[in-house]
Amino acid sequence: MWCSLFSSSTPHFTIIKCSIPSDNQEFKNPINGNVVKLDLLKSNNNGHHVATKTSFSPCDETLYNIPMSQIRQNIPTKKQLVDTYRQGIIVEGAYRQTVVIRSYEVGPDKVATIESILNLLQETALNHVWMSGLLSDGFGATHGMMKNNLIWVVSRMQVQIDHYPIWGEVLEIDTWVGASGKNGMRRDWQIRSQATGLVFARATSTWVMMNQQTRRLSKMPEEVRAEISPWFISKQAIKEENPVKIEKLDDTAKYVLSNLKPKRSDLDMNHHVNNVKYVRWMLETIPDHFLESYQLSSIVLEYRRECGSTDIVQSLCEPDEEVLFDDVVVDVDQHKRRISVLHGFSLASGLLEANGLLESFSQRPFSYTHLLKIKEQIKNEEIVRGRTTWKRKISSMPFPT
Repeated sequence: MWCSLFSSSTPHFTIIKCSIPSDNQEFKNPINGNVVKLDLLKSNNNGHHVATKTSFSPCDETLYNIPMSQIRQNIPTKKQLVDTYRQGIIVEGAYRQTVVIRSYEVGPDKVATIESILNLLQETALNHVWMSGLLSDGFGATHGMMKNNLIWVVSRMQVQIDHYPIWGEVLEIDTWVGASGKNGMRRDWQIRSQATGLVFARATSTWVMMNQQTRRLSKMPEEVRAEISPWFISKQAIKEENPVKIEKLDDTAKYVLSNLKPKRSDLDMNHHVNNVKYVRWMLETIPDHFLESYQLSSIVLEYRRECGSTDIVQSLCEPDEEVLFDDVVVDVDQHKRRISVLHGFSLASGLLEANGLLESFSQRPFSYTHLLKIKEQIKNEEIVRGRTTWKRKISSMPFPT
């Protein structure tokens, strides 16, 4: 069967004009003379579409309407243990996915950016729900959640990064869920090297439900609890028994960025600013000279409210304490050498090295407190509070030969 395709304003994919030529008959599109062949799709037992040969009665001048559901991969309605397309498997209730750090996921230092790592956490979490067979048409929402007009929102997140993967590195990411109080859910992650098993990062988060229309938090319906509770695992990637509350900053903060406006590309499928964008706005307040020598080792985020496309955002940042050392480049025997000097004083690096102080001070972590808020004339509403901890950069090593 040969078909010519032309545009349609229907909510489906396209309108197809079909005819069935004889065995040796050449069929050309009467509009532009091009030969177009249509492979019809049929779902197999795994929920995927495969090309099939289909018998039709003569259909010259007959219009066929092909729904979008016949040209996209079906959302699984049953639990799957293996997803070959995403390199994912279910292992002891947790979801494990193999990923490769791509060139556009690294920064100037050739290691993965914090935004790339956070995006991988989000993607694997959604793929876990996909594999469970619980995913409805929502952004990670189950069938019971869609029925009750509910969506997931994150209330708290913590990420610890021991090592940053480099470009081309193959990672295994494990993610799993557990209970968090009566109406919440905890989701954890672990990122490690597939080759060596070295753990690069760990993360934990707390999620609650929000009514998509009223934008208010909601209790967990029993039908939703029945859907997700069989997947709960008690282990934790990060044990945080007594979380320290992040203090609120005001306009006296040392670093302030104002008039930050969300772009259309910053919005997610729930029509509010993606969580990863919040982190970028926070980090933009930190001085460049600090970022050249230090890298993020942990971040804690406490979410207060969502940010919409029309909101004007202000980013505040306050160092928890002054950096003790500054990097200074000096000429030593006509060679450029970078040394660390005590902040505000000139102190011989040799003296510090001899007493073992330079190394200990250089490796000492530093932290910043952050706040994103919506800047309005009447009131300023908090979006998210954050705390970042930093350690001195270590040059990334290439793959072993």
